[in-house]
Amino acid sequence: MKIDLHIHSYHSKDSVSKIEKIAKTIKEKGLDGFSLTDHDTGAGWKEGEIIAKKYGLFFIRGEEIKTKKNGRVIGDIIGIFLKKEIKSREPKAVIKEIKEQGGIAIIPHPFHILTPFKGQLEKESERLITPFTGDLEEYKKIIDAIETFNARVITRLADEKAYIFAKQNKIAMVGGSDAHYWKDAGDGYTFAPYAKNLEDFKKAILEKRTRGEGKKTPLRSMTIPAIARIKTRIEREGKITPKIINSLKNGVKNIKKEIK
Repeated sequence: MKIDLHIHSYHSKDSVSKIEKIAKTIKEKGLDGFSLTDHDTGAGWKEGEIIAKKYGLFFIRGEEIKTKKNGRVIGDIIGIFLKKEIKSREPKAVIKEIKEQGGIAIIPHPFHILTPFKGQLEKESERLITPFTGDLEEYKKIIDAIETFNARVITRLADEKAYIFAKQNKIAMVGGSDAHYWKDAGDGYTFAPYAKNLEDFKKAILEKRTRGEGKKTPLRSMTIPAIARIKTRIEREGKITPKIINSLKNGVKNIKKEIK
């Protein structure tokens, strides 16, 4: 069974993807299902369930939560198999809340190339990908899985580091596209051999019998989050302001860092 565990829809401020198009793309790429992991919200869950059923796909309720500790951004944690939205924002509290409702806690893109030191993130809202800047040693015994393949992280070095860390610490491995543009959905996914349904799939993760697979997303997709944020700002402010122009410039700078 192949399921993309990391996808963003128009319910995320940095995405413009309709859930119908996401599901259609997942089906066309031959995957079995997807998890909608919008930033800090489960607003798309009901729509996702209806549309996934229409296309004969499995659907998993997910959420990507931006965590903070002592006022400092630590990074994202993904919860899947959720029943309700996560209210906590402190990393350990987020993980606890995910598990209390029978969910699985995942740290995505932990070794991304743009990772600064211990959460010293300037202009966090303009980052292409929010890395997890906490000490993984502190969280490795309480998380369920690490994302060892992320299609939007262009360099494979970050994936390789995540794979090595997961293997050394006997942590489950998963993958996802981190798609913010519907055409990229399904580029990354979690493969669970022999799984026939979501119960099997969940069990496979918990028993560390999964792996992250896929292909890297085209460079064009790195611009989508910045464009989506700018669109939101223009709609809110009614005009193009100097702040919006600076945001676009910073987005371009981050893309250049990513491809060096």
